[in-house]
Amino acid sequence: MCVFCKIVAGEIPCNKVHENEEFLAFHDLYPKAPIHVLAIPKKHVCCFQEVDGETMAKMTPFIQEVTRKLGIDETGYRLIVNNGEDGGQEIHHLHVHILGGGKLRWDHQHEDARKNL
Repeated sequence: MCVFCKIVAGEIPCNKVHENEEFLAFHDLYPKAPIHVLAIPKKHVCCFQEVDGETMAKMTPFIQEVTRKLGIDETGYRLIVNNGEDGGQEIHHLHVHILGGGKLRWDHQHEDARKNL
């Protein structure tokens, strides 16, 4: 059982933001922004590549509700989904990072890398 499944099962505590029958949102233990919350399906889905459209369709309004609860729905936020090892996915349970709470930086180092190609 993965760590997120253990959180869903109540075996590991979390700082919960919002929950419904199908999804859970909680604060990330290692925040990368003033607000950094993870939204996950309660049913185990390994990664974005394996998720079905119905789950994502239901997850969208859930994430929108989370942003309203956090007070970032009007000021702005960033959603990130890492997929697979090369995409930086560390926990193999689909999760959407919700970052906000201030002006978020965007690292443009990739532009320098393109010049070297």
